[in-house]
Amino acid sequence: MRRKINPLPLLIIVFAVLALNWLVLSGIYVLSAAFWVAPVFWAISGGITAALIIAIIRTRSATDLYFKVASHAFLILFVAELVFAAILLTGDTYRLIAGGPRSIYWTGFAAALSGLTILVFLYGITRGKYAYRVIRHTLYFEDLPAAFDGFTITQISDIHAGSFANQAAVQKGIDLVNKQRSDLFVFTGDLVNNKADEIRPWLAHFRQIKAPYGQFSVLGNHDYGDYIKWPDEQSKKNNLQQLKQYHAELGFRLLLDEHIVLHKDGQHIVLAGVENWGIGFGKRGDLKQALNGAGPRDFKILLSHDPTHWQEEVLRFPDKINLTLSGHTHGMQFGIEALGIKWSPVKYRYPHWAGITGNDGTYLNINRGFGFLGFSGRVGIWPEITVIELRKKAY
Repeated sequence: MRRKINPLPLLIIVFAVLALNWLVLSGIYVLSAAFWVAPVFWAISGGITAALIIAIIRTRSATDLYFKVASHAFLILFVAELVFAAILLTGDTYRLIAGGPRSIYWTGFAAALSGLTILVFLYGITRGKYAYRVIRHTLYFEDLPAAFDGFTITQISDIHAGSFANQAAVQKGIDLVNKQRSDLFVFTGDLVNNKADEIRPWLAHFRQIKAPYGQFSVLGNHDYGDYIKWPDEQSKKNNLQQLKQYHAELGFRLLLDEHIVLHKDGQHIVLAGVENWGIGFGKRGDLKQALNGAGPRDFKILLSHDPTHWQEEVLRFPDKINLTLSGHTHGMQFGIEALGIKWSPVKYRYPHWAGITGNDGTYLNINRGFGFLGFSGRVGIWPEITVIELRKKAY
């Protein structure tokens, strides 16, 4: 039985694209009114839009190559046209106030920024998605055991192994992880996109990650296989069980609503991990169970994939949890973090979407992700390796 396609979303897309293209073409005419401009413009824009519509109708998986090429081409063109239109409308506003025709300088500036946008996206697709960055944080705690003053943690998140295609580039990221020589390594979920076997080609790479106090991990929302259709429920359960086995083969101790105790020089801290708990992405984790048996005054670090867990449950937990490490947002793989600006569209879903937040010895860190998903690239929000140093705060 064939799927029924709702034509309304497609019609809305077509109408929006036509309106945007009309505005952009009116600006291009300021630069050139040659007879061939309109046919070439509509051939390119119309062809890419038609390819996307065909891809939406025919594809059953976002990993389909045709879908990826069509959707990425449409995305690049659409964003470039939005940039052009925004500058053009700004110039039109000034023109309405000052009078006179459209300025070729405003239009030329719009075209230059639009072209730059295309180049930036092409960089993000070809190289930016593997442009690993080390981001360091030093956090001070009054209740940190003195033996752990200076203790370091390296965190990565959201590997999404099914999206990788460049072994050499991924290896550089892994080498950078090991180069940090942290005391502890943690991975905060989404090892794969959907299926456990996506990590198989990368087992030899990621099992190279080692830390003196061990390697620990939790599951993310994609690890449960919720986003694809399985032949039966047992196949889905087997996939999850296989994924857990792969964590073990990687040398990652998978924490499933449980905790372990790290000892150093006669003192200790607690490291806990929960199954995925997130608003809109499944509330599987049991924080109470994960910390069952831990002392109320113990210094606690929690691995929880979805940062909404911190706001909804962790901050309200009776015992203080000093540091929560999450991922999930990817920083939407698109945004600006430069010259004091920190912005991504994901902020409209997650007010705090990357880096450190919190105070009074209770903090959350959101890692921007090691891999990528959906959009096969990163623009402005680069893949992250986090290094956190714990320091004892003097009274």
